[in-house]
Amino acid sequence: MKKPISLPFEDHFKIPLLDLNKILHTALSHGGDFSEIFLEYRLYNFVNMEEDIIKETAESIGVGLGIRVISGDKTGYAYTNDLKLEKARRAALTAASIATGKTRASSVPSVPFRESTSPHNAYRVERPSHRITMGKKVSLVKEAYSAAQNLDSKIKKVKAAFQESIQYVMILNSEGIIARDVRPMVRLTCVAIAEKNRKREYGFYGGGGRVGLEYFSRILPPRAVGEEAAKEAVQLLEARETPAGEMPVVLSPGHSGVLIHEAVGHLLEADFNRKKTSIFWNKMGKRVGSSQVTIFDDPTIPASRGSYNVDDEGTVPQKTLLIEKGTVKGWLQDRLSSRIMKSPLTGHGRRQDFSCFPIPRMANTYIDRGEYGPEEILKSVEKGLYVDRLQGGQVEDSGKFTFSVSSGYLIEHGKLTAPVKQATLIGTNIDILEKIQMVGSDLEFGLQTGTCSKEGQDVPVNDGCPTLKIAGMTVGGTR
Repeated sequence: MKKPISLPFEDHFKIPLLDLNKILHTALSHGGDFSEIFLEYRLYNFVNMEEDIIKETAESIGVGLGIRVISGDKTGYAYTNDLKLEKARRAALTAASIATGKTRASSVPSVPFRESTSPHNAYRVERPSHRITMGKKVSLVKEAYSAAQNLDSKIKKVKAAFQESIQYVMILNSEGIIARDVRPMVRLTCVAIAEKNRKREYGFYGGGGRVGLEYFSRILPPRAVGEEAAKEAVQLLEARETPAGEMPVVLSPGHSGVLIHEAVGHLLEADFNRKKTSIFWNKMGKRVGSSQVTIFDDPTIPASRGSYNVDDEGTVPQKTLLIEKGTVKGWLQDRLSSRIMKSPLTGHGRRQDFSCFPIPRMANTYIDRGEYGPEEILKSVEKGLYVDRLQGGQVEDSGKFTFSVSSGYLIEHGKLTAPVKQATLIGTNIDILEKIQMVGSDLEFGLQTGTCSKEGQDVPVNDGCPTLKIAGMTVGGTR
């Protein structure tokens, strides 16, 4: 097995550091107390197959810079995809006019800047995808498509897609920090639709992450992607409706981590807490859940979709403890929230691209492993619901949530029995945290396909959990 390589930084911007320093000075010309430049070059490729043909391929290249000015709790932001000095200077003046203050521009350090380097490499790449011919990627899509189509005669429609990107970023700020990162990403997914007696169901599967193309030959073959999607669709044709009511619920490892991400993770992001819109804003150091529950967010996990070497503010990220044995211990911080809350940076300032300013975001969020074996957890339930996969859900600032279960099983006398579908989980996050009775030792992560939306910005994320037993939840289904 080859050793993963560090992808070299390629300067796609060609702007002298002296000019970048001038832009930082200009950004502070209206009295802001902090300025920052975010430069980005991104190459993106997409292949889609359906109706037995390669129906779409796309390639795009994006380049630009964003300039941020902070003055107290005010933020000014402007961006341009024209890297000429005059265009950048105008963007700096626009940002400066929004965030005015008293600080003088002379506070900006002279070049050279000091380099911010990461002690870890979160990317596991041997064969960089962007350097490999399109034909290889088309072959991956065709293999996944055929595997799903040929699994069962009830499969009536298949869609398979491959996405890749390589992102070069450079961040400089008025505190003299300069940071660079080269971020690879690949994803292969498949959707299969099965039909029987005019009834249709669909299945989904996929994978990828901060990896190279060798991932799909060693870890997750395209055939497995297609087959798993088709198996889920076919199985759901035979699934019964979920009984409704209050009952114990067991969450599967890995796939159910999205519930923790949505129902708990967002409310531990610092901006919601400094604005007091999160129910956790006054809960630091207080118990909000079972002593079984410990939650981390870790952007440094090797190869994971949510990982990065530096965040979008140039901060080296760290594994961050959010809840320890049921007690709130930390928030996910970006630079602005850290300054206002007088809390240490955690490296969770993220943005969709150069047109967006950074905000606190999750990366890889998970409940840590516990002491129980998964079989032991199942045996403890006389009658309940086993959630195999969640489809997503809605969460309010109050902590109330609803989640759709794409597939699951009835638990009867400590064993999985009939497959079920069309269930909805209803509850509030603190109530659920308190009702987690058993935490498994089998920590897993999700499919490496997830994207999180917040304030109109989408960023890649991952989440995970071990098998979890919740003492009681309201399950929406049929009577």
